Amino acid sequence: MTPTYSLMILAAAIVVIVVMISKLRVHPFLALMAASLVVGVGTDMAPTAIVSAFEKGMGSTLGFLAGIIGLGSILGKLLEESGGAKRIATTLLETLGERNASWAMMLVGFIAGIPVFFEVGFVLLVPLIYVVARQTKISMLYLGVPLATSLMVVHCILPPHPAATAITGMLKADIGTVILYGLIVGLPTAIIAGPIWVRFVLKREAPESQNAFLAARAPAHTDDHAIPSFGITLATVLLPLVLMVSKTLAVTALEKGSALYEWVSFFGNPLIALALSVVFAYWALGLRRGQDMASLLNLTNRCFPPLASILLIIGAGGAFNDMLVGSGIGKTLADLLSETQLNPIILAWLIAGIMHFAVGSATVAMLSAAGMVMPMLGQHPEYNREILVVAIGAGAIGWTHITDSAFWVVKEYLGLSLSDALKKFTAATVLASVVALCLTLLLSKIV
Repeated sequence: MTPTYSLMILAAAIVVIVVMISKLRVHPFLALMAASLVVGVGTDMAPTAIVSAFEKGMGSTLGFLAGIIGLGSILGKLLEESGGAKRIATTLLETLGERNASWAMMLVGFIAGIPVFFEVGFVLLVPLIYVVARQTKISMLYLGVPLATSLMVVHCILPPHPAATAITGMLKADIGTVILYGLIVGLPTAIIAGPIWVRFVLKREAPESQNAFLAARAPAHTDDHAIPSFGITLATVLLPLVLMVSKTLAVTALEKGSALYEWVSFFGNPLIALALSVVFAYWALGLRRGQDMASLLNLTNRCFPPLASILLIIGAGGAFNDMLVGSGIGKTLADLLSETQLNPIILAWLIAGIMHFAVGSATVAMLSAAGMVMPMLGQHPEYNREILVVAIGAGAIGWTHITDSAFWVVKEYLGLSLSDALKKFTAATVLASVVALCLTLLLSKIV
């Protein structure tokens, strides 16, 4: 199998993914499954080898992720239904003041977005934008773009979000280090592409049409005394990150095999860290506020049905990656990419960005990019795996446009025209992607 033929098969598989998702509106799980078959049949793999590679890739990927994603979903649901996300938002707004409302919304997105998916986080917090916009006469776009951009940044580069966690496992990177690097890159990115961006490209004052839009969206009254405190909510959100990062920082100073090393590694394991965080959240956001275990069980049961889609997509992405390895395309691709003069960080960022632009799914883009970058790591063990994970996430932030459901959520909830959504929100994600790349390159020179 020549390199040219291998690349043709890979290109055909990518075209299948793009056409099926973007044009035919086929579910990404089925599109990735079809692309895996294209790779297997096109490279003349034995039928049983195709099935084995698909099963192995899907099983190994979900074996690492299923529990983590399930626990993260419970944590996010508790934050949503307890009113914890609203408490974070209102406290930051009160602390920073109306003049810095765009900065407050950026911070809200960055903190509250850690345990929740983009769409959930935006829909959960957008009523607060309505309230602030009505009270201050500030443009909703001036508040909404920093919130949405911040949520997108966290969604793509910071575990325990599913795609970021998945590619961390696929590239065999240390999750604590990825979180640390993600925070270093993500926060400045959210600042530049959020409050700084809107200050230069948007008018702060609300347009006349905003009053009519807000009049039809009066938020329901909620009792602020019934929601958890800022401190307890923040502790709940940050606990899993602290445990995972602490493991990364501590094990380098401990003797491997010692009892302390084993216990630190145990508590810093993503599965254990999230399990402990869920137990704490059950108490802090549930039992402590008068809920009983029956109501918490009902809440937990409602977390899992929406996860079916994301689990299937991630599993099929892992299967597609294993198919690339089993077919030999991965090695061919690694050889070709190694011969290029392009920095591997830029290459990872570019592949993820192109895939997000084409298929409209940051998750699919990140999984596909990881599958193409992964073979290089076998030939170049000196490449920093954690940096490459962040680079892939940085690429997937950009080009959130009409093929992405996140784009339509922002457009509709903020009442934007198509052109305004493209000029302001899509442009902000492209800026965020470029800024994140620059910061990742800078970080790679330091670590």
